[in-house]
Amino acid sequence: MMISTKGRYALRIMVYLAEHTGKPVSLKEIADNEGIGIKYLEIIVASLNKSGLLSSSRGKNGGYALNKKPEEYTILSILHAAEGSLAPVSCVEGHHCENSANCKPYKLWKELDSVIEDFLTSKTLADIV
Repeated sequence: MMISTKGRYALRIMVYLAEHTGKPVSLKEIADNEGIGIKYLEIIVASLNKSGLLSSSRGKNGGYALNKKPEEYTILSILHAAEGSLAPVSCVEGHHCENSANCKPYKLWKELDSVIEDFLTSKTLADIV
């Protein structure tokens, strides 16, 4: 499993918003301060917003803000919003494999998936901020 740029940037965006609570933050401000291209930022923020992690407001003082307190966001929830599944192999996501009945490594992959999820669930946005 490798977290993509989209997942890493999503986490940076959420950290930035957690550090700047109290008012909506514009995409331009995030882009300028985090060094993320505005077009890519729009794609990532759309994923975070669609997942209900952010709220948006329009207008002169509009922008994006966290919907909850930083300690209420697990790192897993942020990465899931940006990346989708973080499973190390597709068979632990529920995809059928023709060798599943005889697959000796399956238990290993399932355990690794559990370790990853447990670790990322145990960490919150507040832990980073």
